Amino acid sequence: MAQALGEDLVQTSEPQDDSSSLGSDSELSGPGPYRQADRYGFIGGSSVEPGPGHPPADLIRQREMKWVEMTLHWEKTMSRRYKKVKIQCRKGIPSALRARCWPLLCGAQVCQKNSPGTYQELAEAPGDPQWMETIGRDLHRQFPLHEMFVSPQGHGQQGLLQVLKAYTLYRPEQGYCQAQGPVAAVLLMHLPPEEAFWCLVQICEVYLPGYYGPHMEAVQLDAEVFMALLRRLLPRIHKHLQQVGVGPLLYLPEWFLCLFARSLPFPTVLRIWDAFLSEGAKVLFRVGLTLVRLALGTAEQRMACPGLLETLGALRAIPPAQLQEEVFMSQVHSVALSEQDLQREIRVQLAQLPKSLPGPPPQPQARLLGAQAIFEAQQLAGAQGGAKLEVPRIVVQPPEEPRPPRRKPQTRGKTFHGLLTRARGPPIEGTPRPHRGSFLDTRF
Repeated sequence: MAQALGEDLVQTSEPQDDSSSLGSDSELSGPGPYRQADRYGFIGGSSVEPGPGHPPADLIRQREMKWVEMTLHWEKTMSRRYKKVKIQCRKGIPSALRARCWPLLCGAQVCQKNSPGTYQELAEAPGDPQWMETIGRDLHRQFPLHEMFVSPQGHGQQGLLQVLKAYTLYRPEQGYCQAQGPVAAVLLMHLPPEEAFWCLVQICEVYLPGYYGPHMEAVQLDAEVFMALLRRLLPRIHKHLQQVGVGPLLYLPEWFLCLFARSLPFPTVLRIWDAFLSEGAKVLFRVGLTLVRLALGTAEQRMACPGLLETLGALRAIPPAQLQEEVFMSQVHSVALSEQDLQREIRVQLAQLPKSLPGPPPQPQARLLGAQAIFEAQQLAGAQGGAKLEVPRIVVQPPEEPRPPRRKPQTRGKTFHGLLTRARGPPIEGTPRPHRGSFLDTRF
């Protein structure tokens, strides 16, 4: 694998499960019948049945039963077996269970449970005319070849309108960002509008805070972090990008803001989302580094891109065979980028950002590191919210009466046995029993 990836971009892979990627979303490109939708709902797409290299149907059913068991005991699973959850997410959540697993991973189910009726109120309330006009102009641009979003009066576009409007009312200080459209559309392909709304809230506020606000301050910080990682992991590509004048803001926002929904084949996008909701923003950096390496990893590829336009074209024209989900995701998970490395680089770049940037400074500490951190934060919030607050009481105790000083007992010329006897009670009548040879007969 290291030889395949070229430069120093590979790390030793983490322990994997012994089974293959069951419940995967492999899709082969090819011409499809006119107006016929594939198994993802895209008109004219092609979705063939899994080939010989994929697991049989009965093994896929076993994997689905594993996910059903994990989700039935989700708190126990996340508390004791999160490593297993992460491995299964890397292998791909079964298509039939994404609607069940995504809200659990991102914590949207807890948010919906804690705020009953909130989405219904937001959906029924009139939206801000400014945002409603902007959202209405963008509806037909979100996956126009998908059967859900073909008709302006269909449930897809109307549901997307309600979800995006609800978020502008839920966070009026942030409003609407065009990149939220494809993210919400992918969620609506798998979830009802209310669950899709709470998943969108978690993505915007927990996974990627500062991405979809009016200033998008976190995007600029992550762009600098990405360039620093390129300089360390892919120095030759970094040098080429600097020479031709291709900065990260020319290609990275479309990748990160839309979670690659507009840049990669849809089966691969779903696999990226599975890993992203499990492990957090680290997955986005790994995917971005993999794409840059696939586009410009060899000397021949860089020589074929002498200028800015050619380089940007190469980043957008990676051969589909290299983006097939199994091959691509195995390379993504092998990128030598740990969470500690990412956080260290974020701190370095945050200290170097100019103070004159518009808007508030980025706050990367508000970003939680995946499903485990979100689960622990929600558990802690639930424990604190469920505990009754005790009102402190002031109790005045009367002063204690002074006690006479304790006098040291007089032991001169007396035995320990006599002291013990007098301390216990009145002396016993009769001749005391001698204790010859005992230390109790010792006299001072």
